[in-house]
Amino acid sequence: MFEVLILSATQGITEFLPVSSSSHLIIIGKLLNISFSNLILDISLHVGSFFAVIIYFRSELINFIKNKKLFLLVCISSLPVMIFGFLLIKFNMLENLRSVQLIGWTTIIFGILLYIADKNQINKKIDKDFNLIAALIIGFIHMISIIPGVSRSGIAITGARFIGFDRIESTKISFLLSIPTLFIVSIYGFYSLYKTNNLEFSQVNLMSIILSFIFSYLTIKYFLVFLKKFSFTFFVVYRLLLGIIFLIYVS
Repeated sequence: MFEVLILSATQGITEFLPVSSSSHLIIIGKLLNISFSNLILDISLHVGSFFAVIIYFRSELINFIKNKKLFLLVCISSLPVMIFGFLLIKFNMLENLRSVQLIGWTTIIFGILLYIADKNQINKKIDKDFNLIAALIIGFIHMISIIPGVSRSGIAITGARFIGFDRIESTKISFLLSIPTLFIVSIYGFYSLYKTNNLEFSQVNLMSIILSFIFSYLTIKYFLVFLKKFSFTFFVVYRLLLGIIFLIYVS
């Protein structure tokens, strides 16, 4: 149960912050010798995060029904990362990207890029400025989030900040992009379990969904509150320190 709590907290907190959830899960797995062979546990963690973002942004999702243009743009922006992820899995290349050294460098490099992007003084808004060009630019930048250490939310925020969206709007874009991404990850995971005839579900999996949901929901809520007063500098410093620790660890 302790492992489930640690993994749920890690997934829920880091999924929506610009710090890379996959790198934290990999490193914690190595440090605490936690096995990730239980695919359904991994799926449960992502399902919890998926439910959290769905419920928190329920009003925006209702607007999706009314605003088909925004829905289409979010889907278009999510396609590159899904296609790239599928290709990496198809050709068994994903494991090659999970080394601690690579995670260390990507954590540092993309932290610096976030810092540079956050200096942009333009304040575009989703309702007026999130068009096809913006969706494509953010989508293709978002594609490299498959690499551990880059951070799915971090690179989406960085891309949105680079093209002029303010901090809150950039973060909301990253949250909206997480909805189709987490949905596809969950569906693909259940499909993989179905192919291996391994659909056993336990109380541990239910608990991981609940805990991941709680940590994810609270993170989304208070991250947006944090950004109303502060910049991304705290997360940049955190990434730099973490990346250096990773590099020292493997040296």
